[in-house]
Amino acid sequence: MLVDSPPEPPADTAPLPPQIPPASRKRNAARAAGLLAATGLLLLVAVASVAIGAKPLPLEAVWHGLFHASHGEADVIVRDVRLPRTLLGLLAGAALGLSGAVMQALTRNPLAEPGILGVNAGAAAAVVSAITFLGVSSAGGYVWFALLGAAVVSAVVHVLGGSRGATPVRLALAGTAVTYALYGYVNSVQLMDSAALDRMRFWTVGSLASADADVIRQVLPFIAAGTLLALALARPLNAMALGDDSARALGTRPARTRVLALAAVTLLCGAATAACGPIVFIGLIVPHLVRALTGPDQRWILPYAAVLSPVLLLGADILGRVVARPGELQAGIVTAVIGGPVFIHLVRRRRVAQQ
Repeated sequence: MLVDSPPEPPADTAPLPPQIPPASRKRNAARAAGLLAATGLLLLVAVASVAIGAKPLPLEAVWHGLFHASHGEADVIVRDVRLPRTLLGLLAGAALGLSGAVMQALTRNPLAEPGILGVNAGAAAAVVSAITFLGVSSAGGYVWFALLGAAVVSAVVHVLGGSRGATPVRLALAGTAVTYALYGYVNSVQLMDSAALDRMRFWTVGSLASADADVIRQVLPFIAAGTLLALALARPLNAMALGDDSARALGTRPARTRVLALAAVTLLCGAATAACGPIVFIGLIVPHLVRALTGPDQRWILPYAAVLSPVLLLGADILGRVVARPGELQAGIVTAVIGGPVFIHLVRRRRVAQQ
């Protein structure tokens, strides 16, 4: 008996693309609008960072210093001090925010921060060694040693965490152990060398005051490479949030993703720490707050963190320059004062939610 076969579709009929639910379209539109608003806020804060400082300047002098610079005092302040400081704040803030977001996704812990892998401790150990044993005294010289120390410690943490068999818990434990050991070394060297203590005390609190064109040129390639790598890891990190087995089923290789994420954190946090010192809480607070706005999708968390983290860093730097006139309060101190209460609030809220 013959069975009729189903009719063939017309030759000019193409399969319809998958339809995006209206709710998803609205959510993505709201996220895009929020990112655009955050970018506008960042531009305003960057302009304020150039216009506001320890020495009050009229807006006409700021405009003249940016576009018609001469050798006047106001022009030198704007072009040689405030502009490099603002550019470094943009770069370092974005690097700290991105590294914090990647770190939280890698460890599956929304309260994790970049220093948990020992990056800050490695940079500090390398800088104090360069000062004490090699006589390095310039901020430009610190950069290369800090980057080297961050890279070496990240590799050590990865090995101690199990290399290819590394898990988020092992990486966190290895990073914590290495951090305490290195900070013990840093404190010992400082106590034995008063010159190292004098030079390190400003670097360790975190500041944008040493910004200049040379430092920016040195760290820019590392931050750019780390940014591209972090953004490229958005989809694999989304898959790993479901667990290693589910990530493999979706075509993601967890071991490879962890290595690349560790490299991104090292490039970003290492470069920012090398240029500014270990500025705390930015890589912890901003990604955590961003997640409340965007949800758990790393494709949105990472851009939001890259835009909003410089807002916090530059805002803290502006506040430090204003409240202590004619001197200034380092940005790392201001972020610690702001971040401490916020962190306590986040921890208490998580405890209440778990009860």
